[in-house]
Amino acid sequence: MVAEIRAWRPRVPGVAEVFHARFTEHAYPMHVHDTWTLLIVDAGAVRYDLGRREHGTPDGTVTLLPPHVPHNGAPATAYGFRKRVVYLEPDALPAGLIGPAVDDPDLADPLLRQRIGQLHGAFAHVGEELAAESRLALIVERLGRHLHPRGTLTRPGADRGVARRLRDLLDARVVPGVTLAEAAAVLHAHPTHLVRAFGAEYGIAPHRYLTTRRVDRARRLLLDGVPPAQAAVAAGFVDQSHLGRHFTRLVGTTPGRYARSGAA
Repeated sequence: MVAEIRAWRPRVPGVAEVFHARFTEHAYPMHVHDTWTLLIVDAGAVRYDLGRREHGTPDGTVTLLPPHVPHNGAPATAYGFRKRVVYLEPDALPAGLIGPAVDDPDLADPLLRQRIGQLHGAFAHVGEELAAESRLALIVERLGRHLHPRGTLTRPGADRGVARRLRDLLDARVVPGVTLAEAAAVLHAHPTHLVRAFGAEYGIAPHRYLTTRRVDRARRLLLDGVPPAQAAVAAGFVDQSHLGRHFTRLVGTTPGRYARSGAA
């Protein structure tokens, strides 16, 4: 029996599908995906076979199942299980990591799990594609460090020049925005390098920087008498709800109340 299912494809490069589900009795037969399966279990547990070995999902772990490798899955508790899955395109991780992922698919890494939860949070809101891209870049890098045969991958260092060029690009595209992939192509830098360099230089993630610039623009528009719905779009937000969520977090009040305070 299925208590809940939700599946969608966000507009985030490298993500084929996002899948949330609660299963109580359903058991998956042996099957394969042509994608990487990045899985966290929020309640209950899953038992599965991969690479002719039996595995489980211990509490708090992250499970990464490689493409084209048969696996199954079934509830390991009477509760069943509640899971969140990101299906990553095959080229999201190097093919050379398939073998290590088969050998060790369950990763005990609280920070990695936290970042995956934050990624799902970004997926849940329209207009947060840059946030999702930034979080995914750090997740993919950390997965690679876990699975690389030599134990670590080269970690890009902070680059003050590329951080400043990224800031200039964000400043120039406050309203239309820019994806991390587009920024990487323009600046000739790896997406993960961009995220880390920007954070090291300015102490804030690129997507948060862009959001604060948009909120500042919305504040000026609201004080000029522009209605919140129009100010939201003019500042680069998807709609008034999108503006309201970030405006309240950063300013401490709603856009409407802020505008009325100026009129008073």
